[in-house]
Amino acid sequence: MLDHIGFSVSNMKVSRIFYEKSLKPLGLAPVMEVTPEMTGTSDSHVGFGSDRPFFWIGTGGEPATGIHVAFAAQNRKTVDEFHAAALAAGGRDNGKPGLRPHYHENYYGAFVLDPDGNNIEAVCHAAE
Repeated sequence: MLDHIGFSVSNMKVSRIFYEKSLKPLGLAPVMEVTPEMTGTSDSHVGFGSDRPFFWIGTGGEPATGIHVAFAAQNRKTVDEFHAAALAAGGRDNGKPGLRPHYHENYYGAFVLDPDGNNIEAVCHAAE
């Protein structure tokens, strides 16, 4: 089981705003920040979660590209809200909300590309 995941972004300000707005419908927000003063370098990191950080973005490495991260959603409405919020935050559509029966009959997901081109998804597995 994973405890957390993180990757580098090319522009912390732009990516932080994108993820704050995109993940809000999923109940996720920044819960921890590691500043350059704390690391002793120019690197900074932001951890998103609900009670503890499990999804991190940061500087200090090569920006990630081609990563796919899927966030669990409680219901299909939340998937729809994630997709709309991510597009409004500057994400690019990479798959409108809908059933993906080739995964399984109740797989309802939506995909967006983040500012660095990573494939970010919200998915609900419940039958609705």
